[in-house]
Amino acid sequence: MTSHSPNEDVPAAVVKAADILAEAARTRVACPPVRSILDATDTGTGVESAYAVQRLNVERGRAAGRRVIGRKIGLTSPVVQRQLGVTRPDFGALFADMEVARGDEVPHGALLQPRVEAEVALVLARDLPHADSTAVDVLRAVDFALPALEIVDSRIAGWDISLVDTVADNASSGLYVLGGGPVPLAGLDLREVRMSMTRDGEVVSEGTGAACLGSPLNATVWLARTLAGLGDPLRAGDVVLTGALGPMVPASPGDTFEAEVSGLGTVQAGFAAAPSTGDAK
Repeated sequence: MTSHSPNEDVPAAVVKAADILAEAARTRVACPPVRSILDATDTGTGVESAYAVQRLNVERGRAAGRRVIGRKIGLTSPVVQRQLGVTRPDFGALFADMEVARGDEVPHGALLQPRVEAEVALVLARDLPHADSTAVDVLRAVDFALPALEIVDSRIAGWDISLVDTVADNASSGLYVLGGGPVPLAGLDLREVRMSMTRDGEVVSEGTGAACLGSPLNATVWLARTLAGLGDPLRAGDVVLTGALGPMVPASPGDTFEAEVSGLGTVQAGFAAAPSTGDAK
C-alpha cells in the first residue's frame, strides 16, 4: 500500500500533521502538539482528521515494509477519559517491530518519553467482521490471552496531548512485551483479573479488569465494532492490547518493570541503562 500525497484527496492539514509526527519519530526529537493544525478541519473536534493522520502514517509504514499485526486500545480508564473530556476509547495500530521479545531490554534512546502500563493481550483465532459484534462473538474469536506491558510513548513534547494529538500519534503507541503462557478464556472472567506492577521491586500500579472499560472484553467488543464499521475489521492472528488495568508509570534508563495479572501470569520489561560518559563517542 502506498502513502498518499497532498494532491491525492488528503487534506493539506492532515499531511502536515502526519509529516510533523513522522519526523519526530524519525529524529527522536519531540514536536509541538498538532491539534491546532487539525481542529479547524473538522466541525469542532478534529478527531476525524486525527484518525486520517494516523491512517496516513500507518500506510507509510506499510509502504516501507512494516507489518501491522494487531491493534491497541487506549483511553479505557474513566479517569483518563474525564481528564481529556472524552467518553469513548481510541485505538492505534500495532506493528510487528513494536514487540520486545521476553528477556530483551528496551534499547536506550529507542523511545522519547516512555511510560509503562499493564494490560491483558488477546490473540484472535477468527475474524470479527461484523459492526454489531457481540461479547459472545469476541469470546468465540479469542484463541488465548496473555499478560502484557505496553510501553506507551508520545512524539508530542512533554506529553502535552489532547484526544486529537494522541489519536493522530497512533494512540501514543511505543512498544509492547507479551509474557506468561497462552491461557484460554474458558473459566477466566476478565473483569475480575487483578494486576500489580512493580518498578525495581516497588509496587507502582495496581488495578483490575473492571478498570478497563468495565472489562477487557467490553473494550475488545468496542474495537471490533468500530473497526468493522470502518471496513478494516480485526482478523484471525491479530494481537489486541485491550487497555490499561491501572495507572501508567514513567520509565527511566535502567528501570525494570514486572506485572502480575491473576490467572495469566507475569510479564517483565527492562530498560537499558544510559551509556556512561566514557562510552559516548
